[in-house]
Amino acid sequence: MQLFKALQPISVLSFDLDDTLYDNKPVIAAAEAAMLQSLAQHAPLTRGYNSDFWWQQRRLLAKATPEIRHDLGRWRLLGIEAGLVSLGLSQCEAGEIAEVAYTAFWQERTNIKIKPEVKALLTALASRYQLIAITNGNACIQKMGLGDLFEFSLQAGPDGRMKPYADLFLTAASRLQAAPQHIMHIGDSHRADVMGALNAGCQAAWLDHLQQPVTILPHLRLTELAQLAALLDAS
Repeated sequence: MQLFKALQPISVLSFDLDDTLYDNKPVIAAAEAAMLQSLAQHAPLTRGYNSDFWWQQRRLLAKATPEIRHDLGRWRLLGIEAGLVSLGLSQCEAGEIAEVAYTAFWQERTNIKIKPEVKALLTALASRYQLIAITNGNACIQKMGLGDLFEFSLQAGPDGRMKPYADLFLTAASRLQAAPQHIMHIGDSHRADVMGALNAGCQAAWLDHLQQPVTILPHLRLTELAQLAALLDAS
């Protein structure tokens, strides 16, 4: 763990979810597979179209409506619908099938298992700090068994623009009636998590899995989540 800036007193620990508390790559791969299977079942004309086709539909949608990027769930849902329409389905039929396919995606996307050692660390931290989640994705802390440890979870889209915009952090500070500088946000993305936290006046702990070059300094750089246990000793 590297300390780059003097720490202010901390009352709240804010966690990113994807690739911070768990490896998100296999989760998304399973969710994509479930989506494609559902589409093949309910719209056989989609067979042979892989994930890249549906990604291109989302890109086209974002080009026409840039703000849709702030809500990943709605972006994916409308991208599926747009892709189905482009393949010849009516708007009504495409909308119905998109809902079914997106539900299949979301069920797998929220099927996340937290490692026991990560839950033990969060349990220990929750005895000293208020814990919240701030995510650009749509993982569910209740479904992953963390709902009893966190005060709440904020998601880009329903709760504000995605990180690195300050929206979600400032909403959290207001809801907790806490000064932003007393919130430390922990996340794996230098751009979304470090820059987002700093933009809101929060403290930032960068979980740098790949030990990348530092550009904008966080307060802390971690190489593994377990290093947060030092906060227990410090408090």
